Amino acid sequence: MDTPQKLDETVLSQTVIAPLTRAAIFLVVCIRQDADSYALVRSFCADLSGLIRAVEFRDIEAGLTCIVGFGSDAWDRVFGSPRPAELHTFREILSGGRHAVSTPGDILFHIRAKRMDLCFELAAQIMNSIGSVVSVADEVQAFRYFDERDLLGFVDGTENPRGDAVREAAIVGDEDPAFAGGSYVIVQKYLHNMEAWDALPVEAQEHIIGRRKLSDIELSDVEKPASAHNALTVIEENGLEVKILRDNMPFGRPGYSEFGTYFIGYSRTPRRTETMLQNMFVGRPPGNYDRILDFSRAITGSLFFVPSATFLDNVSGVETDSTEIPASQTHEPSPASRADDMSLKIGSLKGERDE
Repeated sequence: MDTPQKLDETVLSQTVIAPLTRAAIFLVVCIRQDADSYALVRSFCADLSGLIRAVEFRDIEAGLTCIVGFGSDAWDRVFGSPRPAELHTFREILSGGRHAVSTPGDILFHIRAKRMDLCFELAAQIMNSIGSVVSVADEVQAFRYFDERDLLGFVDGTENPRGDAVREAAIVGDEDPAFAGGSYVIVQKYLHNMEAWDALPVEAQEHIIGRRKLSDIELSDVEKPASAHNALTVIEENGLEVKILRDNMPFGRPGYSEFGTYFIGYSRTPRRTETMLQNMFVGRPPGNYDRILDFSRAITGSLFFVPSATFLDNVSGVETDSTEIPASQTHEPSPASRADDMSLKIGSLKGERDE
């Protein structure tokens, strides 16, 4: 299949870099494993931008956007070669009873706007287009909570990059020229034990997060434990701090005692987010894990590559040479990495403490 590797026009990214919105839908689907289904998805790629424009035009000021990403197995079946240099399935991590699960997902749709009805309409139109060839792995309708807070009561996203630093953090550059303008995105769906969390004194919560709950001011180095969430998620490369771009959103169903955070992190390389997760679940050093995991557990985990908008608009409907499904290929997650293996691994959000 011809993919748009060499284009005379400027490569335009999808709307990864966009203002935060009040509403979002996170939709993860798995493609039916046959050549006709992959062909329909390929054709849909070039049609998606027009679908977004049609729904967006109903209220342009509402800022409707949709980002689409593809999992590792789906990329091979839908687009063939070449493939993004660092695309792989999400690496499960187990450590001390903490578990970052790896769950199925071929396509992620990250839909956001100031109005939920626009998100809902676009999600419905997407499923009208491809619903016959996909199954839904997960769907979350999420909302912005008061002054950018999560359901634990703390401001979420304070350390997001700003200005020119956003592109450096989130968008692939010359390191992978065929996929410049793209982004890697990791998503996890966390559920919180609110009864246990709310039973903690505010001061104890602040030491877990590393910030004041009311003011959002970071604790001093003297006050902040090495296990604080905002200490373990600081990543350095070659002596310089590097960032990812988060757009986490709360979700829940109070009648079912379901209270959660949908984590979504965009980065020019998945290694940054994977390192953050390793620090949280395994610890830095090992055993010095993120205590927020005593109250939260991840029930999903997937990695996707978000190609540029230019790539998607130029995808042809020609069948790839990779649509045969090997007998061994399934959507089952790979075996978990263990904490004593020093490759990346990400542990459980079961809520158990280390013994």
